[in-house]
Amino acid sequence: MSHKTRIQSAFIFFFCAITVCFGSLAAYADNYGSSAELYRIEVYNRPGGQIAVSRNRGASWEVVGRVLYPCQSVNTKGYTASKWAKAGAVAASAVNAIHIKTDDNVPDDKGVVFSLVPVEMLNPPGYYNSFLSPDSSIYTDIPAGTSIFGGGYSPYVGNPVICVNPSGETIPANNGYVPKVNDIILIKVLQPIFYPKAIVFENRFGGPVKIIYLAGEERVIGEVLKPVEGVGRFQGTQFAAVGRIRANHTGVIDVSTSPMNKTGGFQIIPSNHAMSPEMGKARTMTQWMIVGPVSVYGASLEGRSPLFSSYLQPRYAKADIDSQKWLDELLNRFIVDVKLDGKDSWQPMPSFFLDPDLSKPLPEWSAYALKDVTHVRILFPVERN
Repeated sequence: MSHKTRIQSAFIFFFCAITVCFGSLAAYADNYGSSAELYRIEVYNRPGGQIAVSRNRGASWEVVGRVLYPCQSVNTKGYTASKWAKAGAVAASAVNAIHIKTDDNVPDDKGVVFSLVPVEMLNPPGYYNSFLSPDSSIYTDIPAGTSIFGGGYSPYVGNPVICVNPSGETIPANNGYVPKVNDIILIKVLQPIFYPKAIVFENRFGGPVKIIYLAGEERVIGEVLKPVEGVGRFQGTQFAAVGRIRANHTGVIDVSTSPMNKTGGFQIIPSNHAMSPEMGKARTMTQWMIVGPVSVYGASLEGRSPLFSSYLQPRYAKADIDSQKWLDELLNRFIVDVKLDGKDSWQPMPSFFLDPDLSKPLPEWSAYALKDVTHVRILFPVERN
């Protein structure tokens, strides 16, 4: 590790320690303002139960899939970042899963979750290491990267989840809720009304993170504490194309640098999460960008919009150029692009992928694959849902 890297790592540790003390409570703030309902996702938790979407508040429904195996339990020790999610809401939205938080496991500092998963999770690869809880998942026949899993019907982190039991009683999916067979799981997909056109990360130590609105207004919402320089084997990126968001949850933005069916990408994580025991590699390796609040006394970013709640979707649908809707499909995507050293214009995300076998060492080039990236930009959909 270079002298510069050691200094930066020490600063990150200090910064994270301060934000843990001053910002933990604010992580739960509903800070994205008013929102509008885009559509609803309804899942009948029984074998063969329909999975449907309504764009008109339940007046009519489009069937998008079926339940293969229902869920009758929760995982009381969810992934670490689930502790920053709201109970009774979507905790993670990804091309390979949707996680729903129902409660807090305070003694273990974890969230209590259950999941919706695509058909590929019936037989995940042997090297698969993304969070998967087989006994607390609703298995669907929907392919990864499509429909509610990264297609046109993905939810946002923080979207409310309610349940309707067989007697017709409606209850929030919190306070220890456990799914039962024949329950209906309903996700209301809400989008902020004051929606931006881009978020830009200046990829250097101390670089600002800016949100940019359609009228040209800019606002600094964070600071880069550690730039990203490399790419790694992040599972699930095989279901997302180059320059697409693979996943968003209260502690990560996962970006794919690999073509479909290949593995490769990088992650943007908030400073407190970077201090989690299992995230030690993120503090020393180059495949993670770490971001924090503008001031060491500012609120921590975990679970906060616009980066880690309410604004981002793993939204990608392959455009069919012969389809009458191909332009709408193109404009409805999130796109991640970059600026390179010595270049003034934005460029498509460079394509890099790796052997997915986690038992193999990373090739040397992977640590510096993105070393020439000076800015990372998330472009929001031009056409709203």
